[in-house]
Amino acid sequence: MHEMGIALQIIDIAKESIPDSLKETPVEFVNINVWKLSAVIPDNLKFCFSVVAKDTQFEGAELNITELPVVAVCLNCNNRWTVDNPVFSCPNCSGGKLDLVSGQELDIVSIELKET
Repeated sequence: MHEMGIALQIIDIAKESIPDSLKETPVEFVNINVWKLSAVIPDNLKFCFSVVAKDTQFEGAELNITELPVVAVCLNCNNRWTVDNPVFSCPNCSGGKLDLVSGQELDIVSIELKET
């Protein structure tokens, strides 16, 4: 389950982005974007996040995941579209040469601290 490694990385990156003066403030929410081809199973990632957050300022924080679609560009006709099925051919010209603009990323969007 690679979600455990991803959860650890999310916490490491999030910790680094919190100013030193707020290092002890509990985190309420971590908001991330996950694209469909990232091979992340959201429920598994949420579970792993809750496990690795234990005994840290992230314990009890909610991991909010927004799933985003795959976007492709046809290299034949320059058509850009959202891929919504497992067939990777251009809906405009039926070409099979394409470039994925997005689809495999995972981004931390924001971290929200609890008000004290």
